[in-house]
Amino acid sequence: QEQLVESGGTLVQPGGSLRLSCVASGLRLEYYAVAWFRQVPGQERQGLTCIDYSDTETTLGVRFMKGRFTISRDNAKNTVYLQMNNLEPDDTATYYCAAKGWHCSPLKGEFDYWGQGTQVTVSS
Repeated sequence: QEQLVESGGTLVQPGGSLRLSCVASGLRLEYYAVAWFRQVPGQERQGLTCIDYSDTETTLGVRFMKGRFTISRDNAKNTVYLQMNNLEPDDTATYYCAAKGWHCSPLKGEFDYWGQGTQVTVSS
């Protein structure tokens, strides 16, 4: 059974950093594009960044990331990471990873597998 599980979300102070993890089971992420999205209650889920099977990164949400977020993968651990620096209160959201075959897409409807989300709260 294919599954993605996010972790690493927590309460952090403004200006702090977090690294989120997305661990896959039942699928080998080296053959997939993996993206990070985030969602605030009452708002649409928004794309942040994506890394394809060849480790090419595609920014899905420049306005939100502003150069502060970096995606990476470790195929040996079947894991994709989202490093988030200089966090702001507006970054408070539930963060989701999603996977689709091979290439990235800005369209969340094209992703086949989704995790359950991990909560990030940025507050002093």
